[in-house]
Amino acid sequence: MSARIVQVRRHVTTGDGSQFDRKLADILRQAAAVFCARGYHQASVRDIARATGVSLAGLYYYFSSKEHLLYLIQRHAFKVMLESARATLQPLSDPEERLRAFIRLHLQFFLEHPSEMKVLTHEEEWLEAERRREVHALKRAYYRLCFCQVEALKKARKLKGFNTRLAALSLFGMMNWIYTWYKPGRDPDARDCARQMSEIFLHGLYKGSTGDETLTEVVSQKNGARRNRSGVRTAQQAQTALGTRALQGRSHDGHNRSGSHHRNTDQLHDRRRHRLDRDERSSRQHLHL
Repeated sequence: MSARIVQVRRHVTTGDGSQFDRKLADILRQAAAVFCARGYHQASVRDIARATGVSLAGLYYYFSSKEHLLYLIQRHAFKVMLESARATLQPLSDPEERLRAFIRLHLQFFLEHPSEMKVLTHEEEWLEAERRREVHALKRAYYRLCFCQVEALKKARKLKGFNTRLAALSLFGMMNWIYTWYKPGRDPDARDCARQMSEIFLHGLYKGSTGDETLTEVVSQKNGARRNRSGVRTAQQAQTALGTRALQGRSHDGHNRSGSHHRNTDQLHDRRRHRLDRDERSSRQHLHL
């Protein structure tokens, strides 16, 4: 490997907006689309050469192996997300406004780079240990940025009754899978998606942070409703059992009076009633009554 190539590959990390960086960013975007379509193991560097229109020798000017390319895709995506979020949040002071801005930037990047998002989600395990640790460090920094926004909002609004880590991870859970269901033209654009997701998240945050007493009341009400339903089922079952025993008693009397013919008829009726009772119980259980 020539000294020039080593120098160029070191230059990859500078991100100074040069022609080299712009060309590399285009290669990473095309390569992510190939990995997304074919899977990391099924895709070859030759496939990427065809997709980018760059020769094999030309591609190896930018990366040393397919695994190195996967690392560059992940590293580039997280660096762009992290640096963009930091730059946007820096002049903002209101905690809610900062959190809304973070959500908007996150969704915008995901919707503009769906292939990269699938690669970030599904192909990280194939990175070498040292490169995986570097990508994880960027992920942790990005998570901490979100965590700090939620924590700042919690303190500023004096919110109680929720765990900041749980809230931040729940927010990521809501945002990160958008690439699996989003359909351009059918679903709102990134800004409207961000507005609605922000409203859903903040509404839940504010409503769920009214104190442990309110949460306890909600749980008690649900438990009371379950007990009431259980009581109704118990009463219905008792009535069914009493009715069955009464019918069985009458059948027994009829047996004593009418002989074997009536005995056979009553047994048939009993079997039918038991089957109906069993079907009724099964239906109630299925409907969770």
